[in-house]
Amino acid sequence: MSELYIGLMSGTSLDGVDAVLVDFADGVRLVGTHTIAMPDDLRARLMALCQSGPEEIERMGRVDSELGELFAAASMGVLRSSEHKAAEVRAIGSHGQTIRHRPYGQHAFTLQIGDPNVIAERTGITVVADFRRRDIAAGGQGAPLVPAFHAAVFGHDVRNRIILNLGGVANITVLPAGQPAAARGFDTGPANLLMDAWSMACRGLAFDAGGEWAASGDVSLPLLNRLLSHPFLGREAPKSTGREEFNLDWLRSELDLLAERVSDVDVQATLLEFTCETVAEAIGTLGLTSGDLFLCGGGALNTALQHRLAQRLPQWALDSTSTLGIAPGWVEATAFAWLARQRMEQRPGNMPAVTGASGYRLLGGIYPP
Repeated sequence: MSELYIGLMSGTSLDGVDAVLVDFADGVRLVGTHTIAMPDDLRARLMALCQSGPEEIERMGRVDSELGELFAAASMGVLRSSEHKAAEVRAIGSHGQTIRHRPYGQHAFTLQIGDPNVIAERTGITVVADFRRRDIAAGGQGAPLVPAFHAAVFGHDVRNRIILNLGGVANITVLPAGQPAAARGFDTGPANLLMDAWSMACRGLAFDAGGEWAASGDVSLPLLNRLLSHPFLGREAPKSTGREEFNLDWLRSELDLLAERVSDVDVQATLLEFTCETVAEAIGTLGLTSGDLFLCGGGALNTALQHRLAQRLPQWALDSTSTLGIAPGWVEATAFAWLARQRMEQRPGNMPAVTGASGYRLLGGIYPP
């Protein structure tokens, strides 16, 4: 007897919507996968919504509905590709698209759009969405949420494990051997976010395939030192970040403060080193001397990034989450299928040790078909 859920994920890169069909009847088994590329005009409007601008509410309302249609199409796509019917799926877990993440201050908030009402209407399937705001209301960061899933499925009795998600932002989940209750995690800083933005700005390419462009440049130590002085990096966990703190405008402002010009390719090399350095420094604070480091997210396909991480972290055996049964590109979507299941089963979805919330909470609103 199967127990099917769909997970939907659209990350900081804004490159598309990932959909997975997962069977939880006996562990975690991916039944189907599907991706819909983000249309260029929609991506441009989403990028604009990530910054303050005129008529924001009008623009957000339209994009919210349009994204709902795209998420619904992704859900139906994964059903078609796996030859399953909507009636077989208990629920869809939709992360939505983050357009603001402000987890600090008196009135902290986070905002993900992609109308779950539209998804439920178009698919005829119950939708669970808006996962982050309850954790924020409970005093947490609302992110990262995926470590709860990592802790549930990736822990090991005798080996220390770290799951390193290299999406737009890098975050780690720390899984000490045989101690599931000691799992913790946090954002370490940007991963693909800045590298992708710089590649697009300089070359018109959405990403640096395999990190080849970065590998052809040289690291600028003056620029690297400026980037490493960002206040986020000195904060204690729990902590989370996003495009609001690390963006192209910030990078250009740091470049303007340098005494000498840095070539475009050397900037890219420095951004890759920045990601590796912030990840390595974060892992160095954990008190674990060795173990297994599993990569997921789009950065797991960046060969130059992998190579440099292996150099910086020689005591950690690097591999991808494919070894654990889930390919790197599908881990986050699978996590939101799992979070939907947690909500439908009335089980908490957050980890207070990760987000800083005052306790465990049921995450997500339920939108019936």
